Amino acid sequence: MAYRILIADDEPMLRKLLAEHLEGEGYAVNTAGDGGEVMGLLGTRPDIILLDINMPGVDGLRLCRDIRDAVSCPIIFLTARISEEDKVMGLRAGGDDYITKPFSLSELSARIEAHLRRDERQRREESIISSRGLIVDLRGRRVLWEGQEIRFTKREYEVIEFLIMNRNQIFDRERMYELIWGLDAGGDSRVIKEYVRKIRQKLLEATGKEFIETVWGMGYRWKR
Repeated sequence: MAYRILIADDEPMLRKLLAEHLEGEGYAVNTAGDGGEVMGLLGTRPDIILLDINMPGVDGLRLCRDIRDAVSCPIIFLTARISEEDKVMGLRAGGDDYITKPFSLSELSARIEAHLRRDERQRREESIISSRGLIVDLRGRRVLWEGQEIRFTKREYEVIEFLIMNRNQIFDRERMYELIWGLDAGGDSRVIKEYVRKIRQKLLEATGKEFIETVWGMGYRWKR
C-alpha cells in the first residue's frame, strides 16, 4: 500500500509540481490550498504532511498545532523563512523538519524517505492498541479478546481500525464512508449503519461489552 502524503501550500503551481513528482515516486498524494482543506483531509490519515508556513487565513504554525491535535504523522515545513528563530518556532509548534524554498526535489524526497523510515520503526513498536481489554493488532489486522481472535470481514476491521485510531472524534456516516471507502467510491453511506451493527453484535457476543457508541444527532465514536 502506497504511503499517503498531504501537500498543503497556497501556490497552485508548486502543489501541482510536488504532486506530480511524488506520485511519480509511487506515493498517494492529496493537496490542500488553505487551512480548512487541510483539516478536512486529515481523516485520510496521511503518513506525512508537507506544510507551507505562509498559508492563507491561518498561518502554518497555528495550523500545525491544530493538526497535532488530530494526527501524529511527521510534518515537514516548506517555507521561504530562513531565520533560526523561525525554525525554532516551527519545531516547537509540532513540526518535525524544515526545508526552505527554493529546494531541490531530490532533497525533499530524501527527507520524506528518512522521516517515513523513522516513523515506520516507531509504528512497529506501537502497533498494538488496547481498549478496555480488547486488543487491536494493527500490523496483523486482527482483533483479540483474552487471547482469542474475533473474526471480522475486511471492511468491518477497517471500520474498527478507523474508529479506534480516531477515538477522540465523532464521525457521521457520510464522513466515515468517504474516509474509509474513499472519495471515488460508489455506493451508499447507509451501509455504515449496517457495518456498525454487525461489529457491535460480534464484540458484544465475544466480550459482553459495547465499544462503539452512537452520539445522537452527530454520529459514531469509539467508546471511552
